[in-house]
Amino acid sequence: MNLYIISLLIVMSVLLISLVIFLRNYSEVRGSFSKELFGSFVAIYFILMIGFALIFFLLAEVGFVLLHDLSLQKGTSFERFFHAVYFSGVTLMTIGYGDITPVGIGRAIALFEAFIGYLLPAAFLYKLIR
Repeated sequence: MNLYIISLLIVMSVLLISLVIFLRNYSEVRGSFSKELFGSFVAIYFILMIGFALIFFLLAEVGFVLLHDLSLQKGTSFERFFHAVYFSGVTLMTIGYGDITPVGIGRAIALFEAFIGYLLPAAFLYKLIR
């Protein structure tokens, strides 16, 4: 059997077991989980992602080089904007795939965005527990 298939089966098994454990204990979790709070959390992430994407896009439009691969300077406005959204989302969620590298002022903006993305789940968890 292929190593990738075995890895995928292990990951799927862990996810399935986690889901079963969650559903068995749902009555205990239900009292502390808030759909409204979770919806607010997702909305805040989305607004931040689009806001930082607009910052990256508009700075690139006026001539700032923000990314090493110059992807915000190439293509149509539509393509450049969605590239900015992708970079913003990856940065905000602190994934950082490494396929895009910020340069110049883009580093400072990306660092600030990653800092917010790193602290926001902690604030959400604090609010959930409190």
